[in-house]
Amino acid sequence: MPLRRPKIMSRQAQVTRNTNETQISVSLDLDGSGKSKLSTGVGFLDHMLDQIARHGVFDLEITAKGDLHIDAHHTVEDVGITLGQAFAKAIGDKAGVRRYGHAYVPLDEALSRVVVDLSGRPGLDMKIDFVRARIGEFDVDLTREFFQGFVNHALVTLHIDNLKGDNAHHQAETAFKAFGRALRMAVELDPRTQGVPSTKGSL
Repeated sequence: MPLRRPKIMSRQAQVTRNTNETQISVSLDLDGSGKSKLSTGVGFLDHMLDQIARHGVFDLEITAKGDLHIDAHHTVEDVGITLGQAFAKAIGDKAGVRRYGHAYVPLDEALSRVVVDLSGRPGLDMKIDFVRARIGEFDVDLTREFFQGFVNHALVTLHIDNLKGDNAHHQAETAFKAFGRALRMAVELDPRTQGVPSTKGSL
């Protein structure tokens, strides 16, 4: 008897978040084709978000206006928050998904590993010893702010380890690519999984 695939529901979300510091709009389709349309005002962040979309095979649109005259902190963190909110909305009750995902991604000398659990609990363990403090105008400390904002609102457990790298751009890019690929695995529908993949019955 052939295995019955879980019924595919629409896994899309649109979220707008406005504060005194940023105005952000996110549109996300977990079952997309890797297309992105990004305008955050932070060029390197747009580049990294494009990696998430392409390697996660998500369709992703993000527009952001923030207080960049101060610095990029609020914009980067709030994009992570809003993307996390959109992810939580799109994934729904998580019925039929694989739940866990992992990926190793190299780029020349750099190598990163990302492991994710759609656990319903926010947790970030991130170890990237960047070889320099800035990538162009981008402060590498904001990488953690982005991922922390995401996990706090997507309610996932996320481990990010840069295992090696001598180029800060490569270190960051491997982490974001691996993040996209790990998420892709975790949200995939598993034909052998009936209901929510947890002994508790909910995530």
